Amino acid sequence: MIFVTAAAIVVATGILEFGGSRDRVTNANAPQGSAANSSASPSEATLELSTTQLNSIKIGPVGSYLFPVEKETVGSISFADDLSVQVYPSYQGKIIKSLVELGDEVQKGQPLYTIDSPDLIQAESNLIGAAATLELTSKELTRAKDLYTTNVGVPQRELEQAVSDQQTAEGALKAARDAVRVFGKSEAEIDQIITSRKIDPALVVPSPISGQVTSFDGPPGLLVQPGNPPAPYTVTNVSVKWMLANVVESDVPLFHLGQPVQVEVTAYPDHVFHGKISKIYAAVDPDTHRATIRSEITDPRNELRTGMLANFVIRVKNPVEGTSIPANGVVREADGTMTVWVTTDRHRFVQRVIRTGLRTESQVQILDGLHPGELAVTDGAVFLSNMLQAPPTD
Repeated sequence: MIFVTAAAIVVATGILEFGGSRDRVTNANAPQGSAANSSASPSEATLELSTTQLNSIKIGPVGSYLFPVEKETVGSISFADDLSVQVYPSYQGKIIKSLVELGDEVQKGQPLYTIDSPDLIQAESNLIGAAATLELTSKELTRAKDLYTTNVGVPQRELEQAVSDQQTAEGALKAARDAVRVFGKSEAEIDQIITSRKIDPALVVPSPISGQVTSFDGPPGLLVQPGNPPAPYTVTNVSVKWMLANVVESDVPLFHLGQPVQVEVTAYPDHVFHGKISKIYAAVDPDTHRATIRSEITDPRNELRTGMLANFVIRVKNPVEGTSIPANGVVREADGTMTVWVTTDRHRFVQRVIRTGLRTESQVQILDGLHPGELAVTDGAVFLSNMLQAPPTD
């Protein structure tokens, strides 16, 4: 009985010691740099680092950071439709010559193409006829005045008729000049037509705005009509682009007209383009459950190209100040938990589970598990976690 009782005591003691060692990360004989004894709770692990190992990490106090509340997604760049103008001729005709090419920069009033317009030919013919009639009536009036003043028997009524004819011819010429001016002819060109008595059938179609030629469909010989697509040319103000993006329907209430937008494209990784939301479309795609948001992006140097993929960030709320730690001080463990390493003496480190919130490229918001002022590993936390999983043997 004494032997059985002694054996039972030994077994019980071994069980208790075995259970106690499971609650600790390491035993008391662990070498320096590996897990060591601590009074931490079973969920916390402790490491002691040598001076050499301390050189692999950085330590700093937990502070606070102003976190922007933003949404990030992907969009595509396109021309702004409301800044694009399809340039049709005012009258029907065949294109004689195209004067600019696709992609050219043009100024307002710069000729784009010319057409052979029957309407212009008719207007110029009327102009030449009106000019000839005025010249004839002017000569007749001069003759009538000379005869009337020399008392050769020209009746008063004949003189008055000559004056009326001359005034009618002047009105007809003025109307004819106005009709030709409608086609874009200048006063000097109109005078040249009258003087030379030659018809210029080429109707010049100018650009209504300054911008870039973004579409061309007007080869010579093509019959074009006002408003009949396709337009021979499209000119667009390219200083502002559109960015169209699809956002999940649950985020739609967070977006509002006028919200600032920051855009980055892979072609210019160090350049941030700025803009604002200009339209939130009402429909939601029933298949993807996403809504389309349009933003106007300022592009004064015309660097963005249509079809480019763009990453954009929209600030949806005012920034939030919260407890924070550098991103290199946070480790995502294999089970998905987030941990940090804290210390009080810069030698012994305790692993602590935390709950995170907002995140930037450099900072992570701590919702629970850390307090401002505590000392924590700010760079190299993954080094400690790796030591915990596979402690060195030397």
